[in-house]
Amino acid sequence: MANLDESRFGTRDAFGVYQPKEPIKYAPISDWPPRPGAVWRWLVGWPGFVLPWHLLYTCIAVATWLWLTPPIATMADFSTGWILTILARNYVLVVVYYGLWHGRLYLQKAQGTATKYNARFPEGKNDSFLWNNQLLDNLTFALASGVPIMTAYEVLGHWLYANGLAPMVQITSLGGLVWVGVLLLTVPFWTEVHFYVVHRLIHWPPLYRAVHHLHHRNVNPTPWSGISMHPIEHLLYFSVILGACLIPAHPIVMLAIIMRSGLGPGHGHAGFEQMATPGGGIAAVGDFPHYLHHKYFEVNYANELIPLDRWFGSFHDGSEAADARLHARMKRKAGRGRTGKAN
Repeated sequence: MANLDESRFGTRDAFGVYQPKEPIKYAPISDWPPRPGAVWRWLVGWPGFVLPWHLLYTCIAVATWLWLTPPIATMADFSTGWILTILARNYVLVVVYYGLWHGRLYLQKAQGTATKYNARFPEGKNDSFLWNNQLLDNLTFALASGVPIMTAYEVLGHWLYANGLAPMVQITSLGGLVWVGVLLLTVPFWTEVHFYVVHRLIHWPPLYRAVHHLHHRNVNPTPWSGISMHPIEHLLYFSVILGACLIPAHPIVMLAIIMRSGLGPGHGHAGFEQMATPGGGIAAVGDFPHYLHHKYFEVNYANELIPLDRWFGSFHDGSEAADARLHARMKRKAGRGRTGKAN
């Protein structure tokens, strides 16, 4: 088992909950007055804007386009061959990527509970889930609903490009290549805005009860919890893919969105702040803001790139002061409910 001293990076309270030493902060691009040095360190640092996740998902998207996607000319008609090729490719990508996270952290338990936010591993039997098992439940919804719906959006996007119904930029010219590069840099921004809007929508009580509660049963999430959702939530969540078809772009941009939204929830729900790598190093992999969302439900609907939660009053930075603000907000909300006022 890897030796990882969790006290280097955070603390664990009396209830066994681990959290980073520093409160959650937004990316410095939203700071005022501007801090150019902090922005530069965020852009090129680890972890930062480019490294590791944005570069990883962009590279997977480029490789997928070059070697794992049928020629665009063959996708002008909906035919079984190329559609099944893309479906099979997506299944392989998801199973391998999520499987690596789950295998190392939850099957091998390579670092035990070191830096695990919730000190317990999910129970073997839990009647909140299908088959009384969290992993089997998550696998069912991720693979039977998530991958097919994600693939359906991708198939539609390729078909739109192949038929000239979506404006496609040619990357054989310098101007086209630069434009596509700029669009790739914007992918994290528009995926975050889309995620926030959809996420707030499905926390509307009727939709939460009918749809989103399925995902929130994972109060102690694992990597496979990331895309374990109700099919209606999958339809809403993966609709971000078609955004690349609304402006002059290239299928690589669409694939970058797919990799970020389809693979990103794996590490986002891994439940660990740091990961001991096989080579003896330590990598920052955690998504503490989203862990807090699973813990408290009504905070941190977005991530740390754009201060959407701060603007709309749902930000929780992990501090005791934020706990107090949350409890006060919930008390006010409960009071409005009792008096019959809209909440």
